[in-house]
Amino acid sequence: MSLNHEVMQSIIKRYPRSRSAIMPLLHYVQSVSGYVTNEGIETIAKILDIETAEVSAVATFYTQYKRKPVGEYHVGVCTNTLCAVMGGDAIFSALKDHLDIENDGVTDDGKVSLEHIECNAACDYAPVVMANWEFYDNQTVESAKALVDAARQGNPPAPTRGPNRLVTYKEASAVLAGLDDGLAREGVQAGGPTLLGLKLSKEGK
Repeated sequence: MSLNHEVMQSIIKRYPRSRSAIMPLLHYVQSVSGYVTNEGIETIAKILDIETAEVSAVATFYTQYKRKPVGEYHVGVCTNTLCAVMGGDAIFSALKDHLDIENDGVTDDGKVSLEHIECNAACDYAPVVMANWEFYDNQTVESAKALVDAARQGNPPAPTRGPNRLVTYKEASAVLAGLDDGLAREGVQAGGPTLLGLKLSKEGK
């Protein structure tokens, strides 16, 4: 599947300076190819009239951009301090064994990839697992295994918060590129633990 230059131009037009579109254009490349290809970097550089090194610098700086194929469902386990002590380390270790892959590995069927990730600002739901950047809160080793098993069968459970179904990695990348999938208002947005501080402040506590 080739890159659509009309779509790329529509993304660029959202910004007062064309080079500001580098990041969403990289997400668009991932939505087409599943990762940031050399061809994608060259195309972005050409369409923005900048050096390929400038695009590569962005693509290699941010961890959301992948330089090799990932799974249809990319699973990230938070291993920062709170999630780690609440079970994140155990979940990550168990998933590596369960899927027989290491960090940044992809299952042989191409369905699931795995990485340890930094804080996702969801400490009130620790330990947190993400799949294609959607939240799975208060996870256990057993629930995380069930998540990846269902994903490999093409029927992952809905995220704890967010849309009522888990989109694929390519579909999620299209959203990050700014292409609307119509799912933004679906599901739970902010849960009770997140809103508790606001509730207490209104009560004067």
